[in-house]
Amino acid sequence: MPCPTRIYRFVEPCLLLLLHRESSHGYSLQEGLKEFGFAEAPVDPSVVYRTLREMEAQGLVTSTWDTEGPGPPRRVYRLTAQGNEHLARWVADLREMDRVLHSFFAAYDEHMREGEGEHH
Repeated sequence: MPCPTRIYRFVEPCLLLLLHRESSHGYSLQEGLKEFGFAEAPVDPSVVYRTLREMEAQGLVTSTWDTEGPGPPRRVYRLTAQGNEHLARWVADLREMDRVLHSFFAAYDEHMREGEGEHH
């Protein structure tokens, strides 16, 4: 089953964190997304590359061609200082979202326990 549409925006901070760890090419980044829960619902490669292009246009990442080694040249992406700052803003927003979602799920679970799933 493909990744739910609403979560696609979350690909951006995941890619930024992967690039914060180390420069990488698109295929490795695609594989790295599995760590963040995308193994069961993979992200289409076109979404990964479109997100990388958008982040490059915004100055969050840069890329160069790696012509070393066998096979065709591959584009290698690197995080910029601006990308690092953007990642920190994402983390702050996601922490707040986590707090709100935790409260929502707790309220939902409590309601369902009280009403045994009836809806009013």
